[in-house]
Amino acid sequence: MIALNCPDIEVVVLDINEERIEAWNSEQLPIYEPGLEEVVRQCRGRNLFFSSDTTKHLAEADMIFVSVNTPTKTSGIGAGKAADLTYWEGAARMIAAVATTPKIVVEKSTVPVKTAEAISKVLKRNCTDPSVTFEILSNPEFLAEGTAIEDLRMPDRVLIGGGDSEAGQAAIKQLAWVYAHWIPQERILTTNLWSAELAKLTANAMLAQRISSINSISALCEATGADVQQVARAIGMDSRIGSKFMNASVGFGGSCFQKDILNLCYVCEGVGLKEVADYWMKLGLKQVADSWMKVVTMNDYQKQRFVERVISAMFNTVARKRLAIFGFAFKKDTGDTRETPAIDVCRGLLADGAKCVVYDPKVTPVQVFRDLSAPKFEWDRPHGWGKSERHITENVQVVADPYACAEGAHAICVLTEWDEFKGYDYQRLYDSMVKPAFIFDGRNVLDHEALRSIGFIVYALGKPLDPFLQKSY
Repeated sequence: MIALNCPDIEVVVLDINEERIEAWNSEQLPIYEPGLEEVVRQCRGRNLFFSSDTTKHLAEADMIFVSVNTPTKTSGIGAGKAADLTYWEGAARMIAAVATTPKIVVEKSTVPVKTAEAISKVLKRNCTDPSVTFEILSNPEFLAEGTAIEDLRMPDRVLIGGGDSEAGQAAIKQLAWVYAHWIPQERILTTNLWSAELAKLTANAMLAQRISSINSISALCEATGADVQQVARAIGMDSRIGSKFMNASVGFGGSCFQKDILNLCYVCEGVGLKEVADYWMKLGLKQVADSWMKVVTMNDYQKQRFVERVISAMFNTVARKRLAIFGFAFKKDTGDTRETPAIDVCRGLLADGAKCVVYDPKVTPVQVFRDLSAPKFEWDRPHGWGKSERHITENVQVVADPYACAEGAHAICVLTEWDEFKGYDYQRLYDSMVKPAFIFDGRNVLDHEALRSIGFIVYALGKPLDPFLQKSY
């Protein structure tokens, strides 16, 4: 977006992965995002370049945006909660090794509070030229995948945090000047470094809180005959609450929400605020047994509840039954599968003996097999996945056509809210399936009454249960 709106600024995207850089320079971009291809085509070769020559371009740069992964640690102190800053530290050392002129280093990755302080020490202690100065800024993204280009064009706000020194304030102004090329000044917020770092973690935690809250109510709706969409609409019209992030689903996914909640709790514990950490870990979410649940645990519970609903509806077993999985990405309009609910749902069904056939318009077969065979938290690490287990390869199939996906299936499980799913010929799908034919709509995107009129047994998450369904909560 900077290259598009600032033609006089040269933007170079760096990656040590040469294969990925080749893809960025090709006709087939390595990621899918609506509108991204058009922006790249317009700017690439003009003032937007993709390169793996980190030495040359880091040395020449005046401002460096660092957007490396910050996955959850899988071992050692803080495992399962703390952010692993290995890649951030590595990037800082790489910058310091080649810097001969002053640099503004901008945090784009979601990082724990006080990361800038640690990175500053790494930069200063590893730069061989003592006259080189580094100013660290925090400039977190608040965009959503699937609408990222529009979010960058017209953001709710741009947040820039920096030091209180004269040099720190000058760096803030320089970055603000870049954004001011297309963003109104009143939407550019400036804070200190720690406020900017904490704002990103807190925003993601609160958004996840809303999703888990409405998901908890979806279980209650099924038990009482209420309709979660009607409940959400009623409370969403309260101006104090609002309607966004009030869509009940099989669970939230993506690279940030779960990771950032766990990281926020770890930060709170690290500074001695156990009560604050406990609040986020036990955020007023009750299960039937009246035990307090975590926001993250509620998300896991929602996925497990969906799996149990599928199994119980299909006569308490899915062993050797073909199940069509419509959608594997964590949300529509993206090919991103990080922390997608589809992983845990498929694993749960496979554990009961199901044969899962997956169709997603933007997720590759390789990615599906990687995700289903990778250990938890390893999705955000290069080569962090192992070879597909035999159990996965023998019981999972990925197809390129939704009708082939459903042919001979006992049920369709809708796990991503792709718009195209609404327009399929469900009579044709029904005719090709084993009877009774089930649809389990984990995103509430289909016309359930029309499906019932065809003959489907329909489970709609958070809605009154079809009388055919056996188990109730």
